[in-house]
Formats: sequence, structure tokens, C-alpha cells
Amino acid sequence: MVKSRVDKEDAEKHMGLLKLVQILSFLVVFVAGVIIGLATSSHISRYFTSQAQLFSTSVMSGIKGNCTSVVEPCDSVGCFSIKSFVTPTNLIHPMSDNQLFWRASMVPYKGEYPFLRVPKVAFMFLTRGPLPMLPLWEKFFKGHTQYFSIYVHAPPGYEFHVSTDSPFYARQIPSQNVEWGTVLLADAERRLLANALLDFSNERFVLLSESCIPVYNFPIVYKYLIGSAYSFVDSYDDPTRYGRGRFNRKMLPDIKLYQWRKGSQWFEMQRTVAIYMVSDTKYYNLFRKFCRPACYPDEHYIPTFLNMFHGSLSANRTVTWVDWSVGGPHPARYDEADITEDFIQSIRNNGTQCTYNDEPTSVCYLFARKFAPSALEPLLNLSSKVMEF
Repeated sequence: MVKSRVDKEDAEKHMGLLKLVQILSFLVVFVAGVIIGLATSSHISRYFTSQAQLFSTSVMSGIKGNCTSVVEPCDSVGCFSIKSFVTPTNLIHPMSDNQLFWRASMVPYKGEYPFLRVPKVAFMFLTRGPLPMLPLWEKFFKGHTQYFSIYVHAPPGYEFHVSTDSPFYARQIPSQNVEWGTVLLADAERRLLANALLDFSNERFVLLSESCIPVYNFPIVYKYLIGSAYSFVDSYDDPTRYGRGRFNRKMLPDIKLYQWRKGSQWFEMQRTVAIYMVSDTKYYNLFRKFCRPACYPDEHYIPTFLNMFHGSLSANRTVTWVDWSVGGPHPARYDEADITEDFIQSIRNNGTQCTYNDEPTSVCYLFARKFAPSALEPLLNLSSKVMEF
């Protein structure tokens, strides 16, 4: 029995020594692992630090040696500053019409503007070449720079030669050939609208020709247009062969005869309507395909489209006076001998009654056409006394 107890004690001592050896072995392995880990970490850290320094040195030396190829001047690549985005100063661009219309159709979802926005009137001149009434318009615009923008669509290759202080200086847009009476004329109108829409401060858009003149001074014109709740687009149902007679049944069922409208091409519209016009593809393509002489897209597309979808935004009249009393396909043309004080006053106050913001008014026309180059001098002589500018 005594022997059995001794054997038991020896076994317990053996087990204790075995556990001690295991603990010591574990500690040795742990310490060795820590030492190896620290050594490895130190090596890796030194490696990546050296690589980072090498990379930094090579990139910086590359930038210093080739600075102009990495960062180009703002005026040569275009900057994404808010000023250059909302008010482009250079009207020349490489965009196609489709690209331009897409860009111009963008509408900010955010209501307030991140800049001080002064609403402007965009004066869009669709010309066949020179602007014979240029001195009259320069006098009209003088002193009101912050309230207007000018856009000129002239034949490709034609250049206006004006002084650098003229409001018409560098205001030509990229243009294409225009054939009066064809869809190319409507293309030019939409091209003018789209270029003018790139300036977010432009609120009203008026289409003018080289034979147009203002019959009121700038403050009156500006207040009249900016203050209007409606666009001024001539749109009416003409039951004759010159109206409904031009309707092509191939436009059915998208455009129906009762929706067909006619009107003067010399429109004025608010920004919302202008965006609608450049955003449309479906109905414009119908006019491109099926409105051909003796159907004239410039007389029917905008009046019809507006009547179909946005008629409530239009006053259904034009603000550009013209005399059709002579009959024929073209209005009366006025030369030097026709320009008198009474004649201009008869345009300004011709007895016509219209509505302005749903209220009756006798001021219905702000512009007039058609004036020959010889009319310029007498118009300049009368501008201070009659037109008051």
C-alpha cells in the first residue's frame, strides 16, 4: 500500500514537470514569433517608405519638367467655373446641332440660382449677310449691357467687321446654310435658340431679321418682355389653302388637321417655351419629312407645336409689326422716302388693341420690318425724338 502511494506521487510529479515543459515551450515559441514579426514589420515598413519616396520624387520631377502638358491654362482648355458655365463668353464651339440641342435642353432641378441672376433678353438676328441697321441697334443697346445678349446667325464664312466696343462684336454663332422656305430656315431658328439658352441668365428670346428695327427704347422693350407672363408667338387657324391646305395627311395620327396652325416666324418667347422647342425631336422630324414647299416649316412648326402642347403659355400674337396690305408673298418694304415721324408714330400707336397679361393695351408692337438699308439715316435722325433712344 505504501508502494502504491509512492508510485502515485511520482506520477503526479512527472505530470507537473511535463506541463511546465509545455508552458516553457509555448513561451519560447511565442517570444520567437514576436521577434520575427517585429523584424519583418520593420523591413516592410522601410521598403514601402523608400518606394513611396521614390514614386513621389519621380512624379514631382515629371510635373516640374513637363508642367504645361499636365496643367494647361484655363483659357485654352475651358474651366468648370460657375461663371463660364452659366454665361459662356465664347460663342464658337464644335458641337453638332444634336449635341447643341441636348446641351441646351438641360434644366436645373434646383430652384434657386447659386449666382446673382439678372434676367436678360436674347436678341437673335437671323441674317443673309450684313446688318444694315447696325448703327441703329447699337444706339438702341447703348448703356444697357447687363440686360441683353446678342446672337447672330449669318451665312457660313461671313464675318461682321465691327469695332471691339460694339455689342455685336464676337457674337456670331456657328452657322449652316439657310434656304428660305425650307426646313433649313427652321433649323437656323432652333440653332439660335439653343445657343442663347446656354446663357442661364437669358429669360426672353426674340427673333429678328436684318430688316427689323426697334420702335421703342430699350427700357420699355425690356420691361414689356421681362414682365410678360406669356410668350408672343403668332398662331392661328387659317382655313384657306395657305393654311389648312398645306397640311400633309402623312403627319397623321401624330398631328391632326384641327391642331394645324400658321403664324409669323418672327417670334418672342420665354425661356420655358424655348427649352420645349429645342427639346422636341418627334414632331420636328415630322415637319422635316412632310412639310415641304408649298408648306413652310418656319410658318407652321412653332405655331402648331405650341398650340398642341403649350398654348396656355402664348399670347397668340407677335410683337413685330409688318405690313401685308400690298398683297403677294412678301410684305411691304420701306425706303428712305417712306421714313417720317408720322409713319413711325403710326406703328407705335396704330389703333390696334391687344392684351398684355390679360389686360387690354394699345402697345402691341415693339419691333417693325421690313426696312431697306436706305432707311437707316432718317431712322437715326428720328430715333431720339420718336423712338426715344
